[in-house]
Amino acid sequence: MRNRDPHKENIIKQKAIEIIVKDGLDGFTINKLAKACNISVGTPYVYYKDKDDLIVQLVIEEGNKMEALINEGFDPNSSLEEGLRVQWTNRYHYAIKNPLLMPFFEQINNSHYSQQFVKMFNEKPGLFMSEFKNNLLEFISNTVQRGEIEETPFEIYWSIAFAPLNTLLRFHQQGKNVNGLPFVLTDEILWSTFAKVCKALKK
Repeated sequence: MRNRDPHKENIIKQKAIEIIVKDGLDGFTINKLAKACNISVGTPYVYYKDKDDLIVQLVIEEGNKMEALINEGFDPNSSLEEGLRVQWTNRYHYAIKNPLLMPFFEQINNSHYSQQFVKMFNEKPGLFMSEFKNNLLEFISNTVQRGEIEETPFEIYWSIAFAPLNTLLRFHQQGKNVNGLPFVLTDEILWSTFAKVCKALKK
């Protein structure tokens, strides 16, 4: 059995994400990955059982990294505006520093892997982003109890709180808006949108 090389493994993970973003999950193969990494076709199997194992491990690893970053400084007991501002700041910085990961996770969410992860995370609740989910649910509950927002289904809260930010980040990464015109996300646009989101959520 060949020794594991952490540097080579990192290259494999990086190139896998690049290929999935560029060619989609259907276009991702171990042969294509090996060629992009300039390694033999057998080398990825030193680190992963197969393509599915590689994708699953990538999602878990990158998801947990993302959790640590977006959870940084987030206090579930903070006010709606304070807590949401921390979340937006962390998510914004994460997306700007890791431009491939947002489209990578979109590929996963729009694939058959999505249900696989839902099942996996329900069976092993501590495996993926558990601290963030618990903190966010506590945060929402606290804002409801303080009378800052009305009790709202989680899906509606999530859509109002984060969909506008995700859309702006997508436009920024694509370099164009929905009309195909050039777009760059500025602090002014970011925080102007944030103010509208807070207004929509508050009683």
